[in-house]
Amino acid sequence: MKFYQLRFFIQSACFILLTYGGRIGVKLGHFLPCFSCPYVPGCGGHCYLMALQGSSWGFQVPITMLVGSYGLTSFGMLVGFILLTVLLSKTWCGWICPFGTLQDWISALRRKLGIRKSYFNWDFMDKLKSIKYILLGLLILIPLLIGNTGLHQDLKLPFCQLCPAKPVMPVFAGTLRHFELNTTNTITVVMGILSLILTAFFLVGMFFKDRFFCIFCPLLALISIFDKLGMVRLKKRVDSCIGCGNCQRVCPADVRQVHNEKKNEDVLNTACMECFNCVEACPQDNVLSAKWLKWRLFSSSGKRVAKLLKRK
Repeated sequence: MKFYQLRFFIQSACFILLTYGGRIGVKLGHFLPCFSCPYVPGCGGHCYLMALQGSSWGFQVPITMLVGSYGLTSFGMLVGFILLTVLLSKTWCGWICPFGTLQDWISALRRKLGIRKSYFNWDFMDKLKSIKYILLGLLILIPLLIGNTGLHQDLKLPFCQLCPAKPVMPVFAGTLRHFELNTTNTITVVMGILSLILTAFFLVGMFFKDRFFCIFCPLLALISIFDKLGMVRLKKRVDSCIGCGNCQRVCPADVRQVHNEKKNEDVLNTACMECFNCVEACPQDNVLSAKWLKWRLFSSSGKRVAKLLKRK
């Protein structure tokens, strides 16, 4: 099985499992390091961001997280998230995440239609990448303000209310209800309108640029905090790199550090999603490698690249 076929198979299997698994009794928990939306009826598990926003320390005096069964549950989900993140690193983003898979399918449709993807200049991309850390800070801060300063309760789960996955992913489970406006009060109406605007914005962005939402994804920011501990690594033999730039051209996240790195063997970047397209595209044998701890999972191959070029 070719690399791109293997990745497509794993992505599709994970999409089905996480979107529909709950209907057959699959319950993978509420602390997954990927965008599996909890608003999908019958999902097999969902991302940790809802638990992060809704944990007890967000709605009460922070010290209360240390006592009581709810506090222990919150702590247990945090531990589960960290363990899963360390175990598989960002392959959660590149291989497992259902919303990431949807973005890849949208990009594939664009390519089928013969439409070229959009590019941002490097300085602009660097500025955009900081937004996901700001969003991560806000989705922690706002629940704290709700619990300790009297901020309105309808602002709870602020990121989930605005996340484009909330209206889009339930469509695959046969429901459009999250495209409807909640007219309970002014706050719910405003949040609903903002949600629809952001959803339209990201859908258009995902069509014209690979993994557009991932640029802003606070979950990717949270996972990146544990980059140094992750067991899945991206390695480069810098002395054998010929500087062809293939790794940079095929990267859906426009990561250029893999190409530019001339000293360090470890080239995992905070924006990298470990899809390993760069490894597949490298024409030099074993210059780029994906490893789990010390074991090699996949390495670059000149013969494989030659076959890919011939196929094209």
